[in-house]
Amino acid sequence: MLAGRRKVVALSVISAVAVLVTASQTSALKSRLTNTVVAPGALEVEQTPQAAPEPPVIEILPRTGASDVVPVGAVKVTATVGTLTDVRMQNEQGRVVAGRLVEGGRAWEPAEPLGYGRSYTLSATGRGADASTVTTVSEFSTVAPQSQVGVRLGMTNGASLSEGGVYGVGTVIVATFDADIPDRAAAESRLQVITTPQLAGSWMWINDRKAHWRPREYFPSGTEVTVKADLYGTDLGSGLFGEQDRQVSFRIGPSRVAIADDTTKQVSVYENGNLIRTMPTSMGRGGTQTVGGKTIAFWTQPGVYTVMEKQNPVLMDSSTYGLPVDSASGYKISVPHAVRISPDGIYLHEREATVWAQGNTNVSAGCLNLSAENAEWYYNFANPGDVVEIRNTGGAPLEQWQNGDWSVPWDEWMGGSALRP
Repeated sequence: MLAGRRKVVALSVISAVAVLVTASQTSALKSRLTNTVVAPGALEVEQTPQAAPEPPVIEILPRTGASDVVPVGAVKVTATVGTLTDVRMQNEQGRVVAGRLVEGGRAWEPAEPLGYGRSYTLSATGRGADASTVTTVSEFSTVAPQSQVGVRLGMTNGASLSEGGVYGVGTVIVATFDADIPDRAAAESRLQVITTPQLAGSWMWINDRKAHWRPREYFPSGTEVTVKADLYGTDLGSGLFGEQDRQVSFRIGPSRVAIADDTTKQVSVYENGNLIRTMPTSMGRGGTQTVGGKTIAFWTQPGVYTVMEKQNPVLMDSSTYGLPVDSASGYKISVPHAVRISPDGIYLHEREATVWAQGNTNVSAGCLNLSAENAEWYYNFANPGDVVEIRNTGGAPLEQWQNGDWSVPWDEWMGGSALRP
């Protein structure tokens, strides 16, 4: 029994020593690991060496030798590697072109339009991450147009829109060019109407020199409008380029709509939707007369007109539209308080001689006759762009060329855009 116990004790001592040795080795290993900094993944992936800093790379557009460069939007300097430290651009006469850094100093562009038919030298210096610098130079010339065209921003009466002016809710914006435009789409893409609040609207080309713009519905009262024609530097086709940019801002005043109804022979005037005055009227008596092969109608045509201009007095001469003054229906008279609504001579105006007919009988050659009191009131009230609707009269419907832009259906109007697909 004693011998057996000694064996057990001996085995126990050996096991204890083994445990102590193992624990000691583990403790030493932990100590070594604790004092060693190991990067995540370092035991599995080898570290990639850092790339050497790169020298700068400068790109200039247009390239050296380029000609016929358009003077707007074609020039740009870019540091594809590094940053720009200095950019200088001048024309052949030594005039320095103003410029600005963009894209966090990695690009530069002119801050002014270039001239037509000029030569330019553009020098750009950049610095790389390696602290080295490089300078790149480009020499080029701009296009010399065969001809240039200007544009005027106005209304249907031919007058220019006034900066800060106030106009009616039916105002139609007219862009009139000095010459025929070969590329209408190019021109229209540079015409912009900005409204606050934002409104859907469209340009409609009337001919090769004239485009009209209106919203789908009348302007809301108080709308702020800015019209831009950024044509300078734009190729309009056949060697024709824009001469200069134009811009004008104006405001839409109160909503003023006059409705002349032949059923009642009254003109009802509304301001901001409220009826404020009713005026008896005598409109076109109807019928036609043929003079020299030309047929002249005496209707007040139905449709939506706008106030074009006001005159006090205006000289009305029937010979201006082909009816001799000495004919049975001819006339040449001075008329007070006349508000024009069509280019072919339709006015709301004073006519005391027809007061007896106003409100019951049409006796005019096409104008809307009013009493002296009502004509003076409307003359002082009306503003260019105010709406005049003529309803339930005879004759052909008002055409676009007769100041009938609002009589054109919206789909047809949009079809007149050069940018419509």
